[in-house]
Amino acid sequence: MPGIAPELTDRQPVPKPCTLALIGGTGLNEFSGAAETLEIDTPYGAASGAVQMLATEPLRILFLPRHGSPHRFPPHKVNYRANIWALKEAGADHVLGVYAVGGMGGVYSPGALAAPDQLIDYTWGRQHSFSDSVDVPLQHVDFTWPFAGPLRLALLAAAATEGIALLDKACLGVFQGPRLETAAEVRRAAQDGCDIAGMTALPEAALARELGLDYAGLAVVSNFAAGIKDQPLSEDNIAESLHEPMQRVRQLVQALAGQLAQAGKSV
Repeated sequence: MPGIAPELTDRQPVPKPCTLALIGGTGLNEFSGAAETLEIDTPYGAASGAVQMLATEPLRILFLPRHGSPHRFPPHKVNYRANIWALKEAGADHVLGVYAVGGMGGVYSPGALAAPDQLIDYTWGRQHSFSDSVDVPLQHVDFTWPFAGPLRLALLAAAATEGIALLDKACLGVFQGPRLETAAEVRRAAQDGCDIAGMTALPEAALARELGLDYAGLAVVSNFAAGIKDQPLSEDNIAESLHEPMQRVRQLVQALAGQLAQAGKSV
C-alpha cells in the first residue's frame, strides 16, 4: 500500500472484482490465448496496441504489448499515459509490468527473475504524470514504496508455489534508452543502490499509482549491465538469452492468476 513498507502489507486482501492486466516488454510482445480485442480511445492518444482479453475465468486477464506488436516503439517513445489509461478503462485493477533488464552482478545475473521493490529514475523528457493541465486535478501521490501492494505479494506467493526462483528485493534504475548504458553510468547507478538497469518501469509505475491501480513489476535479467563483465552487448544475444526465462514468466503469470482468483474468493 502507498507509504507503507512492503513487509507491512501482507495482510491486505486482493479486492473484488479482480482483473489482471499484463504489460509485456522486450521478449514478451504477445501472449497466447487472446479471446477478444478491445479498441480503446484515450485522451492521450493511441496506446501501444489494442488491449487483448486473454481469459475471463477464473479471472479476467488483459494483455498489452508495451512496445507494440511487432516491436516498434522505443522506451522513450512509448505512450505510457495512453497504455495505463486504456488498461484502466478496460477494467484493470491490478497491473503487472514485465521488463527485460541488465543485472549488476551477484544474484542479479542473466536468467534471474526479480520482483523489484524500489526505483531510481534516470529518464528525462517523458510524459510522467496525468497532472499536467489545469483541466486535470493535481495529485501528489505517495510513491515511497512504488511496488507495494497485494499484487506483488501474490506474485511472490505464486513463485514459491511453482518452485520458481524469484528475487524479492531489487532496486531498478530506469534509464532513458534506447541506447544501452555506459560502464560509468552503471557504476554510478550501483553506487546509488541499484541492482538492475531497465528503461520502461517509469513513468509506467507512477502513472498506475495516480490512477489507483495496484502495480507490480517482474524483471527478467537478460544480460550483465555494461561494464560488469568484459564482453560486448548485442541485441541478438539479449534476445536469445530471453527465450528460456520468458517461459518461466509465462508459467508464473498463470500461477499468479490462480493466486489472485483464490484470494478474491476469500474476500
